[in-house]
Amino acid sequence: MKAFLTKVRAFSREEDGVALTEYLILLGLLVGGVVTAVSVAGTNLDAAWDQWATWFTDTLDPPPAV
Repeated sequence: MKAFLTKVRAFSREEDGVALTEYLILLGLLVGGVVTAVSVAGTNLDAAWDQWATWFTDTLDPPPAV
């Protein structure tokens, strides 16, 4: 256990360790923001996707038969 704590302390003192920690926190905030945005706008996104899919299938010609 003491060896683990020594490694954690050394990692936190190094600049690479601090930078990695900052990037991981930023990544977590970004992922949380995306998940929240999709959750909040999920119904609207579903309706927009269905509308786009309907337009796409109705507007485009079917592929030629082989």
